[in-house]
Amino acid sequence: MKKLNNFQELEQYRQQLKKQVAADQVVISVCGGSGCLAFGGEKVAAALEKEIKKAASVKVQLKLTGCHGFCEKGPLVVIRPQGILYTKVKPEDAAEIISETVVNQRIIDRLLYKDPVSKQKITKEDEIPFYKNQKRIIFGSNGFIDPTSIDDYIGIDGYAALAKALKGMKPEQVISEVEKAGLRGRGGGGFPTALKWKTCRNAPGEPKYVIINADEGDPGAYMDRSVLEGNPHSVLEGLIIGAYAIGSSHGFIYIRHEYPLALKNFQTALAKAREYGFLGKNILGSGFDFDVQVNQGGGAFVCGESSALMASIEGKLGEPRAKYVHTVERGIWDKPSNLNNVETWANVPIIINKGADWYARIGTDRSKGTKIFSLVGKINNTGLVEVPMGVTLKHIVFDIGGGIPNKKKFKAVQTGGPSGGCLPESLLDLQVDFDRLTDAGSMMGSGGMIVMDEDTCMVDVARYFLNFLKDESCGKCTPCREGIRQMLAILNRITEGKGLEGDVEQLQEMSGGIMDAALCALGGTSPNPVMSTIKYFRNEYDAHIRDHKCPAGVCKALVTYSIDPQKCIGCGVCLKNCSSGAIKGAKKKPHKIDPKKCIKCGICYEVCKFGSVKRS
Repeated sequence: MKKLNNFQELEQYRQQLKKQVAADQVVISVCGGSGCLAFGGEKVAAALEKEIKKAASVKVQLKLTGCHGFCEKGPLVVIRPQGILYTKVKPEDAAEIISETVVNQRIIDRLLYKDPVSKQKITKEDEIPFYKNQKRIIFGSNGFIDPTSIDDYIGIDGYAALAKALKGMKPEQVISEVEKAGLRGRGGGGFPTALKWKTCRNAPGEPKYVIINADEGDPGAYMDRSVLEGNPHSVLEGLIIGAYAIGSSHGFIYIRHEYPLALKNFQTALAKAREYGFLGKNILGSGFDFDVQVNQGGGAFVCGESSALMASIEGKLGEPRAKYVHTVERGIWDKPSNLNNVETWANVPIIINKGADWYARIGTDRSKGTKIFSLVGKINNTGLVEVPMGVTLKHIVFDIGGGIPNKKKFKAVQTGGPSGGCLPESLLDLQVDFDRLTDAGSMMGSGGMIVMDEDTCMVDVARYFLNFLKDESCGKCTPCREGIRQMLAILNRITEGKGLEGDVEQLQEMSGGIMDAALCALGGTSPNPVMSTIKYFRNEYDAHIRDHKCPAGVCKALVTYSIDPQKCIGCGVCLKNCSSGAIKGAKKKPHKIDPKKCIKCGICYEVCKFGSVKRS
């Protein structure tokens, strides 16, 4: 492919690509996201390719795409144009998929998705509640394109927004359009994107830098990784447009070392973008020069914070700076630097292509567009979901997520990563946007959403997240370094049955101090898990401290297991599964648990089908 030298050549090439796509051509898309690859997606694709070559009578195009989102059911295979979705596909299913579905137009019933509520098998992807209840304007293209093919991206109007911006918009007009759209940063803070761009553009000093923050460190979050894996050109195009608007000729991507596939696909995208003329000198004949450098992070959670990330790019220790030093004015090497996360950049081409008015109609008054969440935890449909800002927690958890497994009761959902908050059942009707989540004591964060059921101890949850944050604190400021450790010590005491009256009040007081005095936002939000669980689940703290009981039966020091002789039939299942030899009993006779040998692992409680094992 020769370099595209101007806007006309780009559009001519795009039309050529579109003409090559027949409307009735069969396309098999195999999910090639990290999740599906871990379950053998690449082997499924190889097996399908082999069978396609055998069936010379049919014309089939095979694509190994990015993540489709429905990670719970991978590997996923979609057959278009019919839109048939097969789940949990194995390499040995390939021959039947080609011979039955592609050649003979017959559905393979065992590979269809079965709805856990209606118990019905659903054939088409867009009719499955998980997909049907989403609005996938950022993530939707993942299932249609090969992320390593720039032609696939151009064929779905990729780089049209860049051409539109460079050809007919001044930098100030681009910023104005993003401002009118109401785009706010998706990395956690929700800061108005256009205001950040405008401040960086007007800041004194040259050169100016633009950066993609792909250092996604929240436990359970993988939205940015999947966007980069599945549609890297959308992020790159957004970055180039932003660079043009800000007046930058050099950009960076700071990407987690633990994201090898995302890194590989983005590096491929960079190489192809340079080859086609979207990076480098005189892009599309516009006179605008821009290129991108790749930097890999070392796994430090704190490097997700802007100033720490920029210090790491400079080759320094990844530590945050004082809040009053704004990176848009003094960032990398003390030059104006604009940082946005992966999802924020991916929104930009859509805004330019479809217009600010179209985009601003999605979402709420102060939170526009959609948001991608990683829906994980005690939920039937684990995966990535994209919804308009303003939908309720209930819609995400039950309509998309399919509710709680094993007929358990919903207890809480934690949003915003380890610095987020835990929201109870009474707030399921809460609209999900930046401001309402913050008002409720949580935060949007980068989009992690962890669902918890009735068997979750909220004191232990707060302890877990504080333990994570303790290890990830950079240690530069005393409130975060020492405050988190002291709060964790109190929580450890409480979960061990050694809690004291006044501990909760002390946790609240310390939280306020850390929030007011921590050096960076990561430290300042670290008490959120504690504050929110005290606010909504105070009764559990009181039970641990006053009654020396863990209502959820999680904290081992506060739990006792016993067997009800009236219910035990002596089946022996608990005895076989007990690793400590604490259970004794003859066959078909009531069993007993020796409390001295019991390690309180809870396996007996989990495997008993008759409810005879009691937890108190």
